[in-house]
Amino acid sequence: MLQEQIGHLFDTNGYNKIPSNLPEFTFYWRRENQGITVIFVIDYKAGLYISQDQYVHLKEKIIQFFAQKGEKDVHMLSLVLSTDTDKAKKLCTGDSFCWIIDTGMGRLMIHENQTPDFYGLKTILEKFLTVSAGYQDNADVEQAGEARKVFVHRKWNKEKMVGLPWVNICLVAANVIVFLICTFTGDLLYNKGACGVRDIMEDGSYYRILTSMFLHWDVQHLFSNMIVLYYVGELVEEKIGRIPYAVLYFLSGISGGIFSMVYELVSGVYYHSAGASGAVFGVEGALFLLAIMNRGIQGRMTVGRVAFAIMFSLYCGFTSEGINNAAHIGGLLVGFAVMAIVLMLHSHVRTGKDRDINEN
Repeated sequence: MLQEQIGHLFDTNGYNKIPSNLPEFTFYWRRENQGITVIFVIDYKAGLYISQDQYVHLKEKIIQFFAQKGEKDVHMLSLVLSTDTDKAKKLCTGDSFCWIIDTGMGRLMIHENQTPDFYGLKTILEKFLTVSAGYQDNADVEQAGEARKVFVHRKWNKEKMVGLPWVNICLVAANVIVFLICTFTGDLLYNKGACGVRDIMEDGSYYRILTSMFLHWDVQHLFSNMIVLYYVGELVEEKIGRIPYAVLYFLSGISGGIFSMVYELVSGVYYHSAGASGAVFGVEGALFLLAIMNRGIQGRMTVGRVAFAIMFSLYCGFTSEGINNAAHIGGLLVGFAVMAIVLMLHSHVRTGKDRDINEN
């Protein structure tokens, strides 16, 4: 029954089911921006035994299935459903992309050598299992299963709104709104809010470091920053939370402005700068570290893709005129550093909780 409910959950989240003649093995797939994601669900019930060779062979067959359709970039996660977690763990040995659902306890098990997330699936499954646990005492199992399907569907629609990356959405909206205001006010906001070290030193208008983050010179400038922020920021906010993400964004942007001012003083070349590029590069730097720490993949992005995006953006900056590369580099370095601090604090808090549990 749990296998059917998980199938309904995947269907609700836009996955397609691949027909199979073996009821114990089910495949679900969904197209992402970077390729195909596949969930390999194994109903590892009592009496069933799967060898490592059989397991690997099944995964290879599904890769070949998509390769024949011209899909070369396929990311697969195995989801093993079992009450015998020791047996399931042996099947996952050596596979970083293999999770276990303890069907007896209704919990998701992810071991240290396995990827901690897979395109946001961890949160979805944990919420599903939490909701499902509320029905364990229902005597009519069949009715509980049907009620669970409806409840999960409604619960997911509600959580979908609650779980939106609201900080990132608000930041994008704020940048767009300020740009629209600029189209009606001419140079007023640019004269008052753009960042330049001479203006700041003359009248102490340090606020320019902050206000310049929301000013963009033209539509192309705005679009290039916001399209990156929209997609990359969503992944980072989803991973670290709203407040840490907001802190990371503003510290990266402010640092970009400070780096820009220092460069003006050192080079003797003075200018006015504006744009969210420093903050955006900071978010990219944070995602790069997240991908490294998560064994090469974070959400829909891999280390290679994030590194390429950063290097390409820097290359475009250094080969173009009128680009504030100092702000880009400053934001990138600080974003990377802030994310490192966030991860260390998270690890420290988690270690403390584990210690308290062990002591009790």
